[in-house]
Amino acid sequence: MVNHKNHRKIERQFACACEDRFIWPRIKVSTIPTVDPPPVIVPNDNIIPTVNRYFYVVPSNIDLTNGATLPANLFFHDNGNTVTEFTIFNPNGYVNLYINGVMQEGGIYSLTTTSLTLNPYNSTIYRGTPIIIESLGFSTK
Repeated sequence: MVNHKNHRKIERQFACACEDRFIWPRIKVSTIPTVDPPPVIVPNDNIIPTVNRYFYVVPSNIDLTNGATLPANLFFHDNGNTVTEFTIFNPNGYVNLYINGVMQEGGIYSLTTTSLTLNPYNSTIYRGTPIIIESLGFSTK
């Protein structure tokens, strides 16, 4: 049961002092001038991407305390054949490294045509972990 006498007292305590309120001015709609988009530039040449992927599954744990270097001949190409060197597209390309399916930061490794070097880190890559190198390059035709 509500005590109406106390209820009125509460209403008076929390009543709005309307004279202290800020009243926002009316918002007027105006037309915004349109700006033409920049012209589309169609290149004279076609950009051709080239992708090479190299795969390696770690046969035994790799302790990274002192870093590790993996020679290119441990890796397989997309076609399943072993490789003797990695293709690196420089300057018109880039390389991504995936360990256990996760892309790695560029600063933790370096790649040459003959090897992948993993920088020292207090970690281990465990047996059965896939390592994938993805090398992308771009040319024009």
